[in-house]
Amino acid sequence: MSTDSTAAADDWKRWHEQRVETVSAPHGPLSLTGTHWLGDYPEGQLPAIPGQWAEDGDEVVLRAAAEDGLTLDGEPFGGEVRLGADSGAGASRVALGERRLMVMRREGLWAVRDFDPDSPARRAFQGIVATPYDAGWSVPGRFTAYENQSTVQVENADGQARGLGLGGELAFQVSGVERTLQVTVEGDGSLWAVFADASSGQGSYRFRFLRTSAPGADGRVAVDFNRVTLPPCAFADHFICPFPPPGNTLPVAVEAGERNLDAR
Repeated sequence: MSTDSTAAADDWKRWHEQRVETVSAPHGPLSLTGTHWLGDYPEGQLPAIPGQWAEDGDEVVLRAAAEDGLTLDGEPFGGEVRLGADSGAGASRVALGERRLMVMRREGLWAVRDFDPDSPARRAFQGIVATPYDAGWSVPGRFTAYENQSTVQVENADGQARGLGLGGELAFQVSGVERTLQVTVEGDGSLWAVFADASSGQGSYRFRFLRTSAPGADGRVAVDFNRVTLPPCAFADHFICPFPPPGNTLPVAVEAGERNLDAR
C-alpha cells in the first residue's frame, strides 16, 4: 500500500471511530425514543412528557408547573415560555432529567423529539458494520447544477411523502462506467445524495447517504463512497429519513462505507 493510501486508510479509521462515538453518544441518534407532532395532540399533552405543548405560529408555547420536573436552559422551570426550533438534541433548551426534549419544525409543522440516554436501542448497540477503506471507491466526480432547483415528493421512513429539494446531478465512474445521482445542495455548498444500490437489503441497509464537499468552480468534486453513512432511521425508528428519489438506485453493489448495524 502506498504512503498516500496508508494515510487515507488511517484517516478513514479515525472517521469511522468518530462516527461510532457520535451515534452512541448519550443524546445521539440511538437515544431517540419519540417524535411527537404537536398537530396530533391538540390537547397539548405529549406521550410520557409533562407540560402543555402548543404551536403558535412561528413558535411553540410550553406551559409547565414546577413539579413537572422540567428544566429550561439548565434551570428548574415552571410557568410559560415561547420556544423556537432547536439546532440539535445536544442544544435543546428543555430537558427532563437526562432526557433532552428537542423542538423541531419540518415543512411548517412542529414536533418535540425525546432523546433518552437509557433508550433500548442505545443499550443494545454493538457497533456499525463498515467495509474497510478501499481506494478504488474514492473517485473523481463532476457536479452539474440544474437551471432551477426541483422538488420531488418522496416517501419517508414514517410512511409520509415529503418534498426533497434537488439541485443538480453528480456524475462519476464505477468500474469504468459513468453513473449519476441526483443531489441536494446544502447551505454550505456541499452535496448530499440519498441512494440505494444493488447491495441494498442484501448486505447493506435499504438506502444510505453520500455526502461530498462543495464542488469547485468547474464542478469537480471528490466522491468517496468509503464515507457513505447509514441514515438516522437505521438507528431509531422515530427519524423521518427520505427514501431515494427516482433514478437514485445504482445498478451496481456499492460495497463500501457503512453497511449496517452490527447485529452480534
